[in-house]
Amino acid sequence: MRVITFTGKGGVGKTSVAAATALRLSELGYRTLVMSTDPAHSLSDSFDVQLDGEPRCLKDNLHAIEVNAYVDLRENWDIVQRYFGNLLAAQGAVGIMADEMTVLPGMEELFALMRVRRYKESGKYDALVLDTAPTGETLRLLSLPEMLTWGIKMARTVEKFILKPVARPLSKFSDKLSAMVPPEEMMATVDDMFAELDGVKEILTNSETSSVRLVMNAEKMVIKETMRALTYLNLYGFKVDMVTVNKLLADDEDSGYLEKWKGVQQKYLREISSAFEPLPIKKVPLFDDEIVGFAALSKLAEVIYADANPAEMMYQELPVKFNRHDDVCEVMMRLPFAKPEEIDVWVSGDELFVQLGNQRRVMTLPMSLAGIEPGNASFKGKWLTIPFVTAASAAKAAESYQARAV
Repeated sequence: MRVITFTGKGGVGKTSVAAATALRLSELGYRTLVMSTDPAHSLSDSFDVQLDGEPRCLKDNLHAIEVNAYVDLRENWDIVQRYFGNLLAAQGAVGIMADEMTVLPGMEELFALMRVRRYKESGKYDALVLDTAPTGETLRLLSLPEMLTWGIKMARTVEKFILKPVARPLSKFSDKLSAMVPPEEMMATVDDMFAELDGVKEILTNSETSSVRLVMNAEKMVIKETMRALTYLNLYGFKVDMVTVNKLLADDEDSGYLEKWKGVQQKYLREISSAFEPLPIKKVPLFDDEIVGFAALSKLAEVIYADANPAEMMYQELPVKFNRHDDVCEVMMRLPFAKPEEIDVWVSGDELFVQLGNQRRVMTLPMSLAGIEPGNASFKGKWLTIPFVTAASAAKAAESYQARAV
């Protein structure tokens, strides 16, 4: 299943571009689902139809859904919500307050990711188009599987070594303790949810089938946010294969009182080309009417893709790669707009940690590099390069040193 994720700053036209892409894919014969994960949905407005929390058929080969966190909560989180609700009620929280406090931060993103895996495994769709929330929320969505790894390990450890052998047997002798200890079926529900997340990261970072496409306007603040988004997406290993610059004034027509604004756009277009190439940059004009309904979306798709197939990978370079030369293995990350002073790198066990501003990537290293301290990280062009001297090479160097000492 081809997965295309659209993200960008709020108000740049991301939903329109996502809907137009899904429509074009369906017209090319792909069984397509376009899914909005933005809590402030506007996908219904783009298609001019009413959508809800389950896929709706809009036309041949085209389905659409606006993820509803509360629908998913009832289906996946009910037993957990009841347990925490009772626990909070015992502490004095009642009614709606208890219910609201059991909706944990990030639940919307969690359920959206679970749907990605379900739809892939269902075999019903050839293409999934994700219309995501503005950039910051999208980064949280895409990095969630990696961030939850510690939670999965912790939940399973607590169940195996504390709850099952100690807490539950003791709870039989204490009503207060019994009320606090989560039942086995609740822990099984949590474990099942975590299990559904297994493999989602691989789906979204599979460079053969998945990519992220950035949507932006030719405005200074939007450009800066999109630059940060590209850097962070590359940090997490997500392949970006296209940039769309939306709502451009025609440079060959008189724009009246917007003529000055057109000059500003042209200046920023040059900056965008310089900053984002060699990524393909699609330029979309400001239409003379709103982009609503199939006819308008089809027109938008024609401007963006012309004769190209939206399912194709528009750009092939990987955001993360391993290079080996002589006795050194290099982990390389394409971070085009990162500043060296913002980056910190360290290794713990078989995990490589890369901290960039407030974003942290945790990467599992190959066994041959596990436990080896990295050398000094440096930039080679737009690539952060982290060298590792392999264990075999280090042993060879030690033998050579000993031989010289003798």
